[in-house]
Amino acid sequence: MYKRILIATDGSPLSEKAVESGLSLAALSGATVVALKVVPRYPRSYFEGGLPTDADDIKRIEKQWGDAAQTLVNGVKAEGGAQGVVVKPVVAKSDLVAEAVISAAKKHNCDLIVMASHGRKGLKRLLLGSETQHVLTHSHIPVLVLR
Repeated sequence: MYKRILIATDGSPLSEKAVESGLSLAALSGATVVALKVVPRYPRSYFEGGLPTDADDIKRIEKQWGDAAQTLVNGVKAEGGAQGVVVKPVVAKSDLVAEAVISAAKKHNCDLIVMASHGRKGLKRLLLGSETQHVLTHSHIPVLVLR
């Protein structure tokens, strides 16, 4: 069925349900998993949404985010190991989350992407955008969306 599944996570409760479902699917199909967390860069200016900080503070903040992301995907690896699933933890640094998900799926030769959708509707969806929607419309790899 599936040989390699990319599971995108952001650590939210809804995303954790997607991780559980993706790992269960991998266990059933004998697939390996790539657990992905995308980390954005810290906003550099007020207009990007950042507070005035010096370069050392920005490096420290980005390192904290990277370390937290690594801990998250390592947790998915441990969870997969308990189910007999081989998991490769991956942290990608990019402001373009959907593109990073698609790129990682291609790079690791995945044949399925599993991710959650927060199900925002109306004005919130228009203002905030939807990374899941972007992956769905731009990926040539099948995408399983969990809500």
